[in-house]
Amino acid sequence: KLFLGMEVLYSDSGVILTQRKFANEVLKEFHCNGKASCPLPSNVKLLLNEGQPLNDKELYRRLIGKLSFLTNTRPDLAFTVQHLSKFMSNPCLPHLEVGLHTLRYINVNPDQGLIFNKNENFTLQAFCDSDWAACPHSRRSVSGFFIMVGGSLISWKSKKQAVVLRSSAEAEYRSLVATVSEIR
Repeated sequence: KLFLGMEVLYSDSGVILTQRKFANEVLKEFHCNGKASCPLPSNVKLLLNEGQPLNDKELYRRLIGKLSFLTNTRPDLAFTVQHLSKFMSNPCLPHLEVGLHTLRYINVNPDQGLIFNKNENFTLQAFCDSDWAACPHSRRSVSGFFIMVGGSLISWKSKKQAVVLRSSAEAEYRSLVATVSEIR
């Protein structure tokens, strides 16, 4: 049932892949018992070298590494972890606070994971979006997508685009191209 920190559960509706044991261990390690409704607060704009530098940089790096591992079964964390990992070289107090906020979000439902339906309909669905010039440092856009087959999530990604784009339409187009490339 347990393989590399991932638990496989069987139900009448399909197979569930979760990392609940690992998530609970991370919550205990970082003494997290609060709750939050979203993985990344919408009003937060994190910048490099903003705030008081952390004395224990390894604490932040360990937290982001564990959050990164959780994205194997928690695509809802992909964008947040991608965003927080930009500050690994010189983490500051606001970066750690947002990372701990993400743990409070996980604490709401540590059992959450992926479900692979016993659906005989193999309809392919893909969704993508882009946030034009989202990065305040490089002005590059951030794109994200997820792909489903028969209602089961099979692929997802959140990534900063390689170049600075001139318009939101171009950012959306490049996001669409990346999504279609993933399907092929």
